[in-house]
Amino acid sequence: MALKTSTLIYTGAACLAIAVLTVGSGVLTPAPTPSPVDTLALQDLADGDMRKLTWSGPVPLPDVTFVSEDGTQASLTDYAGKPVVLNFWATWCAPCRVEMPHLSALQTALGDEAAVLTVATGRNDPAGIDRFFTEIGVTNLPKATDANQSMARAFGVLGLPATIIVDAQGQEIARLLGEADWSSDSAQNIVRALAGD
Repeated sequence: MALKTSTLIYTGAACLAIAVLTVGSGVLTPAPTPSPVDTLALQDLADGDMRKLTWSGPVPLPDVTFVSEDGTQASLTDYAGKPVVLNFWATWCAPCRVEMPHLSALQTALGDEAAVLTVATGRNDPAGIDRFFTEIGVTNLPKATDANQSMARAFGVLGLPATIIVDAQGQEIARLLGEADWSSDSAQNIVRALAGD
């Protein structure tokens, strides 16, 4: 009977699996792991408002759902394979009104490379959400909701707006509390680096 052992080396928040050794067969097989995110290289891309990012390193996401615009339950696993810029906002939030067009511009710039997911958290009337988007001229972002704030709580969101950058493997890389210019070259470069561009 073959005995399998795994050797792990931990460096900060990142974990790199070195090898899996199968004793008896004499085969040394590299352990399958996703490419580690080089957060130091990403931090070098941060300029302007992106310097306010708090870098969390690759951190697993909570297993929570939200309600998509069509009323169905959805989760971040629906976005597997591409980076996500997850934004928590509310209709009553004045900084959100300033920030949302920047998020819209980011989505336009990134196209299919990444997704900007805007989630209205707390009590937000559907008509109020529609009015909010109409008044600021945003048509390309989702009107997802988190009415009972369970998603926001699971992510530890304490204020709005709050934006979390998620890599293509579904791990939190960084977050920013407060309004920021997400249309900047710096924001685009960070997300594109996560997309492998």
